[in-house]
Amino acid sequence: MDYETTDADSFGRSLRGIGINLLVRDVPAEVALLETVFDMRCHQVSKDFAIVTYGGQVFQLHSDGTYAESPLLSLLPENPPRGAGIEIRLYYTDPDDAVVRAEVSGFTILQASTDKPHGLREAYILCENGYAWVPSRPKG
Repeated sequence: MDYETTDADSFGRSLRGIGINLLVRDVPAEVALLETVFDMRCHQVSKDFAIVTYGGQVFQLHSDGTYAESPLLSLLPENPPRGAGIEIRLYYTDPDDAVVRAEVSGFTILQASTDKPHGLREAYILCENGYAWVPSRPKG
């Protein structure tokens, strides 16, 4: 599928398995984090929406305004962090490289790259929406 040119109906009909849709205050700002720090590809980026690809996975970003008719919008906290409690694990991203890029870009490092007992080296990077992005690789 060409994510740059697909229409909403075709894109929606193509989705399978488990889907992730992150509600964010500023779609272009979240896109900047995802592209700069994690080398993700973002498609059809607007102030309200983006399709994001990472490895063979696809997910979506939506601005709060696009959820005006959704019951979920009323549950979002007024003050950050809004994404507390969710870890988005990125198994194709080197945590050491991601931490360097995140620091240069001014993002919050919750935990620097650390070897964990479950066989992974990982870091925790917090975006301004409160989501914990966790780049992870098998320990070497």
